[in-house]
Amino acid sequence: MSQAATLGELRRTGYQARSVKDEMRENLIRKLRAGEPVLPGIVGYDDTVVPQITHAVLSRHDMLLLGLRGQAKTRILRLLPSLLDEFIPVVAGTELPDDPIEPRFRQTRAIIAEHGDRTPIRWMHRDERFHEKLATPDVTIADLLGEIDLVKHAEGRYLADESIMHFGLVPRSNRGIFGLNELPDLAPRIQVGLFNVLEERDVQIRGFPVRMPLDLCMVFTANPEDYTNRGRIVTPLKDRIGAVIRTHYPLRGEDALEITRQNAWLERPGDGAVEIPRFMHEIIEEMVRQARSSAHINQQSGVSVRASITCVETMVSSAERRAILLGEAKIVPRMCDLNHIAASCRGKLELMLADDERTEDKLITALLGEAVKAVFDRYAEVGEFAFVPEHFHQRKAHLEVGDDVPASAIIASAEGVPGLRPGAGKLCESMDVSAEDPFALASVIELILEALFVNNRLSKYAYRGRTVYKR
Repeated sequence: MSQAATLGELRRTGYQARSVKDEMRENLIRKLRAGEPVLPGIVGYDDTVVPQITHAVLSRHDMLLLGLRGQAKTRILRLLPSLLDEFIPVVAGTELPDDPIEPRFRQTRAIIAEHGDRTPIRWMHRDERFHEKLATPDVTIADLLGEIDLVKHAEGRYLADESIMHFGLVPRSNRGIFGLNELPDLAPRIQVGLFNVLEERDVQIRGFPVRMPLDLCMVFTANPEDYTNRGRIVTPLKDRIGAVIRTHYPLRGEDALEITRQNAWLERPGDGAVEIPRFMHEIIEEMVRQARSSAHINQQSGVSVRASITCVETMVSSAERRAILLGEAKIVPRMCDLNHIAASCRGKLELMLADDERTEDKLITALLGEAVKAVFDRYAEVGEFAFVPEHFHQRKAHLEVGDDVPASAIIASAEGVPGLRPGAGKLCESMDVSAEDPFALASVIELILEALFVNNRLSKYAYRGRTVYKR
């Protein structure tokens, strides 16, 4: 069938015309029977969002993905074309893609009437069948549906002729999927223009008698916050959308870790290998999780997974800078690298009472402290290291860490505190970290000191990029 170059050859192959939604439905059924993932690469939605999308496709519904920022709505939207056939035949030489066996447009029917079985066929890839538009207040009905081209009218064409139109994105998506991001940002009068497309599956332009039956699937995204703050979806339009699918943030910590690993830039070019101790990554995810339940943060706005992604990238970059300056062989993040993630959190946390930068930074520090406390408690009890503050108190000693302190120096300082290095080595075993690796061992030693600080067992003083822990 892929070798058919004319309409006659295509008919001889036994090709059957089918609608886009039937095509998506049949390909989804094939995936389900084969045990293939419906939305490959999407993590944490297997028991919640994916079933809803599956039911919508099986029901041949248009969809609205409703959720807070950073919940993979756009990513899901761009994966839906994977449910289309890899190639489909369309009549060549037409402005709008149309099925050769059951043509919907006058221009296509005229070409077939002229050439018959010799009508040329073009094979259209699924990537050509997906069009996406970001809704903004300045989007016009002409952008989406089209407009009468007065130049073509002046040439003598009739207003009832489809060829007089300059087509918008929706008609150009015929035989495919049209996605509209941030639907509430679309002006209400423009939303009204989509009524016919969703219900009657046709396009009407202004007051002219131009009607175009379309074959497409429409998918929208929206943020619940937008209903009250920036705009709203007009009620009749919501009524015409078959399925409203709610997305959410990761429900399990393991899913959050995997999403960040997928999206963060962690493989840095150069000689030093990047190794992120799991507990360092867990601290960032725990901080973001606590931010999503904090009374000081506007939860209607949400805390995007981009906060986790950018914080992990910044943490790795801080460790990379240290490795470059000190000539260390590995890039291994330590607690001191978390001092720099505030720059990656700003703008991603919408405070309830104030936008003051100092208030925001204080909140980030407080959330980070609670995250350190929660993650450390998963692996050990802070009381196991009570000998550290006792030693500092009796000897009037201290221990210095920081961005420009090499791992070897931290380990050497820890050896001056009886029991600290062996205790850190034992903690390494429970954290699945090699105690023989000096970079990982230094990271665990810093974690112990920070855990003692957030539990009010030690004091911490920072100056010139260095941090001193003392009693």
